[in-house]
Amino acid sequence: MSFSGHFWTIWPLLQRLAFPPPPPEGEQPWQFELDDGDAGRIRLTGALSAAARSGLVVLVHGLGGSIDSGYMSKAARTAAGLGLASLRLNLRGADGACDDFYHAGLSSDLGRLLESPALDRFEDVYLMGFSLGGHLCLRFATEVRDPRVRAVAAVCSPLDLERSVAAFDQPRCWIYRRYVLAGLVRMSERLTMPTPIEELRRVRTVREWDRRTVVPRFGFADPGDYYRRAGVAGRLGELRRPALLVNAVDDPLVPEAAVRCALPGPELLRVEWVERGGHLGFPARLDLGQDGPPGLHGQVLGWLAGQARPCVSNPGGGAGI
Repeated sequence: MSFSGHFWTIWPLLQRLAFPPPPPEGEQPWQFELDDGDAGRIRLTGALSAAARSGLVVLVHGLGGSIDSGYMSKAARTAAGLGLASLRLNLRGADGACDDFYHAGLSSDLGRLLESPALDRFEDVYLMGFSLGGHLCLRFATEVRDPRVRAVAAVCSPLDLERSVAAFDQPRCWIYRRYVLAGLVRMSERLTMPTPIEELRRVRTVREWDRRTVVPRFGFADPGDYYRRAGVAGRLGELRRPALLVNAVDDPLVPEAAVRCALPGPELLRVEWVERGGHLGFPARLDLGQDGPPGLHGQVLGWLAGQARPCVSNPGGGAGI
């Protein structure tokens, strides 16, 4: 791991914290309730910028994040500049609007939110997820039935959850892990958790966090069982929509090896490896060869908008285009 990966992870994050990007003008609160067999009524919330009508991009945050994460607002503003509406989505429980929480495989919520009457007007829908949110988007792309969904994109996302968590729990990642766990604790303070919040504040690894929260709540046998059953690694051969994955070679949170080991054939998933970048941080002039403005968000959203053509689902596996 080079110093470059740490720089491109930390410096953009500090910039976003010091100077939070403003959301698009005219953005309005959005919410939708769905029925969960175990947890009852679940309320999902977000912020909808619906002035544009050419298409909608659903933006999905990473572990410990929310719609207030700086990369979410920046993506929404970039989408508006490209003529796209956007929905910055809070994953289940990220805002305390319901007494439940998300996990890496809870992609069903992404499908259900498209039932929202506020989203009926959109004929083209795209999903763009960051880190764990990208993992959710890729898993969703193996299940999607809604014909309006044209494509999905994932940025700095893990594929093999077991390997990714093992790497993230190493001592060298302690400062990043502390930041992510702090976000999860803030979320949990508003919820009823399977483990008392006092104990969760003392958790120091993601695997232990999952053992005390996700495993008991969702009925997994242990963290390993959770990672196997929820992970997208073994499902990428079943992608039903065009999908893009953008990862940095030197990402200190999601190591290259934990991604390459799970990649399917090139016809199923387009993968862009960026030499200069970190976790969710890239040069402002990043060029992936797409018809969009330079920079991560412009290039990824440009690729998504370029997929606006009829898609045919392929239940038998393979890319649906």
